[in-house]
Amino acid sequence: MWGGRFESAPDAIMEEINASIGFDQALFQQDIAASKAHVAMLAAGGVVTPADADAISAGLDQVLGEIEGGRFNFSRALEDIHMNVESRLAEIVGPAAGRLHTARSRNDQVAVDFRLWVRDAIDQLDRQLHAVQLALAETAEAHAGSVMPGFTHLQPAQPVTFGHHLLAYVEMLGRDRGRFRDARARMNECPLGAAALAGTSFPIDRDMTARALGFDRPTANSLDSVSDRDFALETLSTIAICATHLSRFAEEIVLWTGPFFGFLRLSDKFSTGSSIMPQKRNPDAAELVRGKTGRMIGALNGLLIVMKGLPLAYSKDMQEDKEGVFDAVHSLSLCLAAVTGMVRDMTPDVDAMRAAASSGYSTATDIADWLVRRLGMPFRQAHHVTGRVVALASARSVGLEQLTLDDLRTIEPAFEQDALEVLAVEQSVASRTSYGGTAPQNVKAQAEGWLARLRGEARG
Repeated sequence: MWGGRFESAPDAIMEEINASIGFDQALFQQDIAASKAHVAMLAAGGVVTPADADAISAGLDQVLGEIEGGRFNFSRALEDIHMNVESRLAEIVGPAAGRLHTARSRNDQVAVDFRLWVRDAIDQLDRQLHAVQLALAETAEAHAGSVMPGFTHLQPAQPVTFGHHLLAYVEMLGRDRGRFRDARARMNECPLGAAALAGTSFPIDRDMTARALGFDRPTANSLDSVSDRDFALETLSTIAICATHLSRFAEEIVLWTGPFFGFLRLSDKFSTGSSIMPQKRNPDAAELVRGKTGRMIGALNGLLIVMKGLPLAYSKDMQEDKEGVFDAVHSLSLCLAAVTGMVRDMTPDVDAMRAAASSGYSTATDIADWLVRRLGMPFRQAHHVTGRVVALASARSVGLEQLTLDDLRTIEPAFEQDALEVLAVEQSVASRTSYGGTAPQNVKAQAEGWLARLRGEARG
């Protein structure tokens, strides 16, 4: 490839550290698509003859078929996917294959290949995120009124519903999808034609190649085109955020399937056993979702560190951009499939959730709210009075709902009989009717809204 300048072959260790074909062969479809768009543009501009362009395009189709059919021999000596494809193309069509690299460089070639790959990956991840949201929303609708404890600091806080809890993750994943869409829109510019770093003197039509490859426009600066990977960083950032959301849910599955909570059960399809303890049912799928989040966050950190000190334009350091992205995309895809499966598989124990919702004096805020509404008491004073009520229940080792009106009046004589009604967890959740609150009617409406939107996407 550069034999005219060099007099000897690279050292074996140089070949080892320099070759990227072991991982960038994943770009073969994108590389061939970009090459076909490029040669078609060269022919349209008279840079290559129509006959050569037709031969090159047909040869590229043959190479694609060989790779997809498992009949292609990837060579480390040829370093990367670009030279492997071009070398085989030369065997098929002869010297005309050498015209394909006119007006381009491996720098803009890999930039366009990688953008195309990441764009395809975002589309696939979006479809999987849609599936997780749909599973969560359907379960949320079915459990719009199933009471469970809400937590802060992992301590009982106020009662909520299971459906409300699940819809929180639907919202999070919806924002993740928005971040992916934003990243896709920003990266949808075509760097092909930037060449090595300065553009080219050939009369190329970069708008033509951009359109052919589904980009909105060509990139505007040739230096920027080949030297930045912010599109990969933005995608990795979104992957890391999304994985963190999945990890939080996975952690809850781990807690909730244990005997101390007992809120959920996973079937044998998403549980494993122990080699020594026959009784064990381990939520390994959830634990692995939680664990894989670390490697996805690590991929983002790794690429940030690679890019942080690079002067313009291209440096070989940037060959380290792909493996982390490939791994992160694969890991997130696997985690999304696992979470979708667990949501479809899990069986909530609504009785256990309801019993737990009454623990920890979780309706205390409802007493404070009653004091504000009925007696016009300032909330800070109501908070203090309610604290004394909780202290009384705690001293007697009973729940708030076991206190009598006489008990309440020892603390605040103005308490009335209807104050006892707010202590039921069902009444507590039913009262949270503010927009976004946990009242079952709210949750059902929110779930129905999400389902209409998600099912509409599937039809569209």
